[in-house]
Amino acid sequence: MTKQFEAGEQTSEISIPSPSDTTSFKSVESAGFVADTTVVKTASCSWQYTSNSSQPHSNQQSATDDASTGFVADAAVVKTAKRTWAHQPSSAKQGIIFTEKSVDASNKAKTRKLLDGAIALAWSQVKTRRRPPALTRARWVWRLAGSYHLCQPTPRLMDEAAWRFASAGRMVLAQWAAQKASEEGGHDRLALLDIQSMGYKAEAVVRELVPPAAITLVDYFTRSVQARDPIGCAGYSYTMERLAMGIKEDYIQRVEALLPPKTNATRCLRVHSAVGSDVGHVDETVEMMTELTSDERVQVARACYEAALLCFSPPKEGYISDEELERVLKALAQTKHK
Repeated sequence: MTKQFEAGEQTSEISIPSPSDTTSFKSVESAGFVADTTVVKTASCSWQYTSNSSQPHSNQQSATDDASTGFVADAAVVKTAKRTWAHQPSSAKQGIIFTEKSVDASNKAKTRKLLDGAIALAWSQVKTRRRPPALTRARWVWRLAGSYHLCQPTPRLMDEAAWRFASAGRMVLAQWAAQKASEEGGHDRLALLDIQSMGYKAEAVVRELVPPAAITLVDYFTRSVQARDPIGCAGYSYTMERLAMGIKEDYIQRVEALLPPKTNATRCLRVHSAVGSDVGHVDETVEMMTELTSDERVQVARACYEAALLCFSPPKEGYISDEELERVLKALAQTKHK
């Protein structure tokens, strides 16, 4: 199924299974296992944990960068830009649960179909004839403000999620969330630079313009991270990146054609598009999820459905009018020096 959708006010296109393929969240076979050897990589180091299968109560550890790993014997260490923590297994038998392995292609395909089917189901259930206003230069600034508000809390929330997963001993998810916290850092600055390139005081713009659709999504993201089980944040993340894959080069060029000459205001859009990093991020997330249990994947699919409903639904408050938007932006234009 290839459809047009609006995530807030962002028109895009995505190919996903038709809703009839996945009308309920059914469990799929678990592909996860604990390998004998686990390689853990963070931004600053890489180390290897080897389990001695012949002596289940005895473990051997070797670090490939023993000076910088901060390695803790019998423990898994996860690092983000803001914190470092270690998970201590309750027994030597438990071992470390995140693995470096070749993911079975069929399990990966089943997982992707489950998640995409949840998004497709949400699309089929949103009944509205409301369309976002036509894109103009001023409305592009509005959308950039929305991008800023979506990007700005992501590293902090993913860092919190990583800490909560690690505290619960769920190290596959902890490492994934820590990586997300690192990957998404600075994307809010791209939106600010784009707004500045449009001729406006960027910091002032994002204080004045707070699109309701962005706030609704961030509220859902925050509740997911702070829930008793924060696994819903994986569904939110997958949904946002999967939908971003529908933004192709031709759409980006159409946006650029609307902008003033020599304006560089699509940096944030390009990063969150099919020509940016989100394609790889989606694949990495699917691969990570094949290591989860069937019940966990169903929970992630449910979160995909809920997040997609928010993306596809028009804001309850309605869209800001062109007149009001122009009025606000006029006061926020940069002063031109002669």
